[in-house]
Amino acid sequence: MDQVRRLLEAIGHGDAHAAEHLLPLVYDELRRLAQRKLAQEPPGQSLDATALVHEAYLRLVGSDTERRFESERGFFAAAAQAMRRILVDKARRKHAQKRGGAVARQRVQESQLEAPEVGENILALDEALRRFAKVDAQAAELVQLRYFAGLSLPKAAEILDASPRTAARLWTYARVWLKEALDADP
Repeated sequence: MDQVRRLLEAIGHGDAHAAEHLLPLVYDELRRLAQRKLAQEPPGQSLDATALVHEAYLRLVGSDTERRFESERGFFAAAAQAMRRILVDKARRKHAQKRGGAVARQRVQESQLEAPEVGENILALDEALRRFAKVDAQAAELVQLRYFAGLSLPKAAEILDASPRTAARLWTYARVWLKEALDADP
């Protein structure tokens, strides 16, 4: 990953070609993470893993952005944040349409109502995560890396520069805090 760090530094210094060389190095891992996350979504989504990775990558190193990534941790944290924003924005658009956007009324079959609405869950999680970041920023970052980027606990601990035990403790704490916050939200 030393090459990744050098490319991230080059991107921070404005080297436009560095972004082209970075994508092949991180693409497979980002795509696997996106596939894991989207596997939790209901079937028939318009966004697939490839599109999620590409959109997140463009937000991170696109031509109109000037970002500096201090480390691999910073890059993956930013990638998790970008994926989170993309999924939350998508859920908000879907939610807005559901609440009377430019969508024509259609009859809904009763069988279509059986699955829970993921968009509403992700919006509630986003709001709870915003509140949680004010309480414990490191634990909130761990949740982003695990939930939105789909990283394993050991990989997230490595990116956060935390011991596996600390990461496991933070993960337990974060899950309990967020569950209580989500259960308390009407």
